[in-house]
Amino acid sequence: MKTTKIKLVAVLLVVIAIGFSFTSLNKITVKGSDTMVILSQKWAEVYMQKHPGTTIQVTGGGSGVGIAALINGSTDIANSSRPMKSSEVDKLKSRYSTLGVEIPCAKDGLSVYLNKANGVSELTVKQIGQIFAGKITNWKQVGGIDANIRLYGRESSSGTFAFFKDNVVKTDYSPSCQTLPGTAAIVNAVKKDKLGIGYGGAAYAEGVKDCKVKKDDKSPGIAPTAETIKNKTYPITRYLYMYLKSRPTGETKAFIDWILSAEGQKIITSVGYFPVK
Repeated sequence: MKTTKIKLVAVLLVVIAIGFSFTSLNKITVKGSDTMVILSQKWAEVYMQKHPGTTIQVTGGGSGVGIAALINGSTDIANSSRPMKSSEVDKLKSRYSTLGVEIPCAKDGLSVYLNKANGVSELTVKQIGQIFAGKITNWKQVGGIDANIRLYGRESSSGTFAFFKDNVVKTDYSPSCQTLPGTAAIVNAVKKDKLGIGYGGAAYAEGVKDCKVKKDDKSPGIAPTAETIKNKTYPITRYLYMYLKSRPTGETKAFIDWILSAEGQKIITSVGYFPVK
């Protein structure tokens, strides 16, 4: 009787061990860009429905947070709305002797959000940069009412913060820019503030209006749409990336291959972003 119990316990332990092993092999963690959270969650939801044995955990925090998690080994995939910095690549190389793997997975138009009551409807890239740098401080300077401009932006760990700074502001942000933890928070702030202006992914622009962006003074104002982002006539476009420590294998590879397939890319447009090709 005692021998039978010992055998039964041994069998149960083996079953539990196999269960833990299976769970470990079929769990994928994705962390990083807040811009990409909605898209990644949708990808994960659809993929898990098709592959019930796989668990995909998606969290935000910002591109810098995701890349830091990749470097310290606490995520399988780092989502980023900007390319990795050379300093981050160096850290990855130092720890894992690899330069990492960069996978462009979608395109995004970076919207400039205005309150619907704002009389201004279009700005040049230069004007937008000067507004967020604090060089233009009154709406009257860009054809609006005589009132101070209120700025809303992302925190420094955000890839959107870095991309917008490098490609639009091209200097330091104004100290008066209020930093908020996520694009949805920026949209909500601008929606409530008729003197506000913010920036973020095109998919989040609900309850606000997209500012038409002019490449320069002589160019027409272009709104961020599927067509203008695809043909690159909208001036502020970017790729969205997934980063891994090394070439993916197993379930992670299967998930990424599916994301890049016609089915995975089709989901992008339903969420408000745009396919890579």
